[in-house]
Order: sequence, then C-alpha cells, then structure tokens
Amino acid sequence: MSSAGSASRTVLARKPALIVFDLDYTLWPFWVDTHVTPPFRKEKGHVLDAHGSKVKHYPDVPEILKQLTDDGCKIGIASRTSEIRGAESLLQLYDWNKYISYKQIFPGCKVTHFVNIKKDSGIDYSEMIFFDDEQRNIKDIQRIGVTSILVKSGVSKTTIEEGLREFANKS
Repeated sequence: MSSAGSASRTVLARKPALIVFDLDYTLWPFWVDTHVTPPFRKEKGHVLDAHGSKVKHYPDVPEILKQLTDDGCKIGIASRTSEIRGAESLLQLYDWNKYISYKQIFPGCKVTHFVNIKKDSGIDYSEMIFFDDEQRNIKDIQRIGVTSILVKSGVSKTTIEEGLREFANKS
C-alpha cells in the first residue's frame, strides 16, 4: 500500500480503531470447510492441503495486514466457518496471527462474533469497519452500527482504501 496507503493516511480525517475481516472469499478465494482439505502444511514456502494442492490467499492481503497494523489499527477476524482448526491453521501458516488481535471463528450469526469482539476489545461498534463477501452479513453488522463493506472479488488495496474513505466520511 506504499503510495496508495500513504495517500489514504493523509486524506483521512479519522481511522477505525478496529478492522474486522471475514475469511472465506474475503482474505482467501475458497471456503475452508469445502474447497480445500486439511491438514495444511508449509513446504518450500507454499501452503499445501492434504492432497498437496497449493492453498493461496488473495495477493494483496499480507501487505494490507502489515500496513494496517503499522498504521496503528487493530485487526480482527469474524468467520462463520465450521472448519475452525483449518482456518486457524491457515492463519498460522500464512504468518498472519502476528497482525490479528481478535478472532471469532465458529458457525453462527456474525452479530455474535461482533458482540464478543466488542466485549474483548472494549472498542465501540462505531469505531469498527468490517469487510465481508456476503450481503446478509453486511446487513446484519450494519444494523449494529459497524461500517460494513461488501467485498466482491477478495480484499485488495483498492477495497481497503474505499472502505477507509467511507468510514472517515461517516463521521
């Protein structure tokens, strides 16, 4: 997010205290409970599933997570997957846990995830932004006061910038 990231830092009057991401089709291009097969492992710099197939994330994600944390934003995960261990394993193998402060990974309503995140973090919903690929989740989380951004083709630097701009313009 070098030039794009620095541009958004100078333009935005207000940044969220917490940025929460869904996992499936938001940070990676698959459903962890159906499209890949745990256990996962890392071999020669690649994450592989049980069949030896490469398990890739969206290209911009590592840089996005690093830049957001460098900018002082906390990162959270809210995922409805039933493949909890697989999701946790991928977060570890991608080396993303160092960026993540709050995790809610279990089946159920996203509102429950956010109630728990708010309780754990002490951060008000109005200070959060949420990125997800499912419209039903966006609607549910908007209702509780979180700026929610629909992700169409995975998180990208552009998606993040647009979301941060929308968050800043709300206040």
